[in-house]
Amino acid sequence: MIIGKTGCGLQYAVKKGGSAVAYCALSIRCGTRDEKGFPNGIAHFTEHTVFKGTLRKSAATINGYLDRLGGELNAYTTKEEIVFHATVLKEDLPKAASLLLELATDASFPEEEIRTEQGVVIDEIKSYKDSPSDDVYDRFEEALFAGHPLSSPILGTERSVKKITSKDLHAFVKDRFVPWKMALTVVAPLEEKKMEKTVQRLVDKVFSDRTYEFTVQTTDYFTPEMQRFDKTVEKHNHEVNAVLGCTAPSLYEEKDRLTAILLSNILGGPASNSLLNSLLREKHGWVYGVESSYTQYADTGILAICFGCDRPNVDKCVRAIGQVLDRLMDKPLSEGRLKAAKKQLLGQLAVSGENGETQCLAMGKSLLAFGTVTTEQANREKIEAITAAQLQAMARKIFAKENLSRLVFL
Repeated sequence: MIIGKTGCGLQYAVKKGGSAVAYCALSIRCGTRDEKGFPNGIAHFTEHTVFKGTLRKSAATINGYLDRLGGELNAYTTKEEIVFHATVLKEDLPKAASLLLELATDASFPEEEIRTEQGVVIDEIKSYKDSPSDDVYDRFEEALFAGHPLSSPILGTERSVKKITSKDLHAFVKDRFVPWKMALTVVAPLEEKKMEKTVQRLVDKVFSDRTYEFTVQTTDYFTPEMQRFDKTVEKHNHEVNAVLGCTAPSLYEEKDRLTAILLSNILGGPASNSLLNSLLREKHGWVYGVESSYTQYADTGILAICFGCDRPNVDKCVRAIGQVLDRLMDKPLSEGRLKAAKKQLLGQLAVSGENGETQCLAMGKSLLAFGTVTTEQANREKIEAITAAQLQAMARKIFAKENLSRLVFL
């Protein structure tokens, strides 16, 4: 792997991998929490509307540009980043990377396309609310981070999306899409030095004649003053959806966050033998589904247990979850159980890491956060070093009853 930075400040990483397919991604450190001064949802709306035309390409041309090559073009927005990514045959890598840079720097945001896309995004907001399992998590996060930019919904609201104009989009991109907040990453079956030269050439072509005013943007950091709540909202749905959780270690609390990742995986990870799935679904059949998720932000995190069940089972599920959490806090895992849990997590990470697209996206996130790419071996060593006492201490820190919040959609 080669990691570097261009003269304009854009970071890059290229890695040889795969056999015929190339993956590339342009990650921008700018998400929903960075919308101050703009309508809520503009980060996500920008991600949508860059595809509606650039100074050199129409929407139709963009939509068919990689399709004609047998490739794929996609994007997503989170609370802290916007990512454009593409998958193409290895010989078409320069075209894909060039397109990603063009979308981020030369989008035209035509007014007629904006009006159309407002309708699309508003429909997306409405359909999202029709999914109680998704909506309850958003409302939980909104309450947990109340009064802070992290509480804002990624999609925005129907009212805020209607306010977005072409002028807003141009101003947002000019102010936030700057090269020192970007990372271009590539995973392809090509010689790494050759890929590095391609990246440097494309970046220089885009940014060599551009000037940017460097402004220090203040960040509203989240202070971990617990905003504990216990809310029940009557939705009159057949299925009850609930979230229990609290704030957790941030992205930069490296030792603690890896311990929290392991803890969350033991508790309600994707495997059917996770503690909550084994108890609530496999043993008792009380839930349609249950999972534990851990999301890391720059200054905080959120560990949430989500489940869906019939009304008569809600209280039983909450009590059972409480008992599982109590056991994790009261008694350290045995050496054998801890060893098995680590192996399971490392296996999941290894399987996921074999996917070139996953590698490419993870490289971009790591570059933006740490200025480098953490190796699989380094992560393995850190996870292997976690002790039962550290895991128990993390459970006590996160799941103390005075910290836990709950939101239930009945």
